[in-house]
Amino acid sequence: MLDRELLATLIIDFFVAFGVLIGGAIIGGIGAFLIGKPPLSVMNDLASSLKIWAIVAAIGGTFDAITTIERGLFNGAHDDIFKTGLMIFAALCGAHSGTLLLQWIVGETLS
Repeated sequence: MLDRELLATLIIDFFVAFGVLIGGAIIGGIGAFLIGKPPLSVMNDLASSLKIWAIVAAIGGTFDAITTIERGLFNGAHDDIFKTGLMIFAALCGAHSGTLLLQWIVGETLS
């Protein structure tokens, strides 16, 4: 079963990815409004392009995750691979939830 520290990390990763995506798209929409572009359309475009960056921000950078996976593969620490996989999955869920929320707000299908 998951320990408290890992569960707390997964929750933080989810909400960091969610917040990066929502915040980036909304602030980008405000910027689009200020320069005369359609804000909802820009928010739609930003949501799809910010998804990967939200995941990277949530897991604390890709090199740490890759190093952890490498250590797990070559040093036999399989728990590290499992924990890193869960962290990436939690961040992916947060980014996807943010995308779905923006899709609902904007009223368009996100690519």
